[in-house]
Amino acid sequence: MSFQAYLDTIEDKTGRTPRQLVDEATAKGFGPGSKAGEILAWLADDYGLGRGHGMALVHVITKGPTISSKHVGTDGVHRDESETLWLDGQATKPSP
Repeated sequence: MSFQAYLDTIEDKTGRTPRQLVDEATAKGFGPGSKAGEILAWLADDYGLGRGHGMALVHVITKGPTISSKHVGTDGVHRDESETLWLDGQATKPSP
């Protein structure tokens, strides 16, 4: 599953866009330097997210929406279309 697919699935599961969750995390004091375990506990308690989906959000919360170009443009199952993840929801995502 691509990084973006994880974020899209999180939106399906929670009804909140990744950006809304990042904003909520920021309001709770999470950001760069936050420990993954604390963020994962919040996401599990409040939204029922498991570790895999939670870690996708941990990355965005602590490092921002840019990912490594390692899988961009590849043909593997983990490929992403861009190094920048779309956080504003599936309904507004530009077509690839």
